[in-house]
Amino acid sequence: MALVLGVATASQIREALEREREFRAAPACASVPVKASGCLWEQEFTVRRADMNRGEKSESPEAELLLPSGEPWEVTFPRTDPVLSEMRPGDSVVGLIWHGRVVEIRDAGGRRQQTSGGPLGRPEERLGGALACVSFGLSALVGSLWPLFAPGNRRHAKAAAVVRWHGVGMGAAAILTLWAQAANDWPMWAIPAIWGPLALLLLASMVAFAVAAHRGDLDDDTPSAT
Repeated sequence: MALVLGVATASQIREALEREREFRAAPACASVPVKASGCLWEQEFTVRRADMNRGEKSESPEAELLLPSGEPWEVTFPRTDPVLSEMRPGDSVVGLIWHGRVVEIRDAGGRRQQTSGGPLGRPEERLGGALACVSFGLSALVGSLWPLFAPGNRRHAKAAAVVRWHGVGMGAAAILTLWAQAANDWPMWAIPAIWGPLALLLLASMVAFAVAAHRGDLDDDTPSAT
């Protein structure tokens, strides 16, 4: 399942890149768009409510904004900071509208936060997710199939376990690399540049420990106490 998810995520990287480029190149709207448009329009809103939904795992943080006409507009966020967590009913915010969706919110202090519909950072998320899922999925697949070719062989089972645990390490390294890239606002190429050497080290360790396990070097030959 992880491998399939990783391949599917990788196939979305190009689409996410194209959407981000389109957003960055979008011009400002000359007037209020009457329908979904590829230009950018800044619209003033009044905050009606802001829900962090911290205690509900299935619910995303969200806010209900009101247009000057009183029409409500529901907006969801991938996280609560830095703007949503400070929003209070009655506050004035500016929403950036693109293709009929609010993709960014700016508060009175000038702080900005992307909504769930924002295109920025999506290619990096797709790349990091693909690296994590594919590396873990491949290792898990190899580690799961290996013992089937030698049922009952403890050395093969131990080597397979080594492969699986190193796959967990490579997947975790990809997630941590993505987190570091996002936290420091590094370019997208920083993800493979950092994760690649880590993955090679983990792969070398995987091979070394798997060979040792297969040879019996990791067997516990100490006699049990009676």
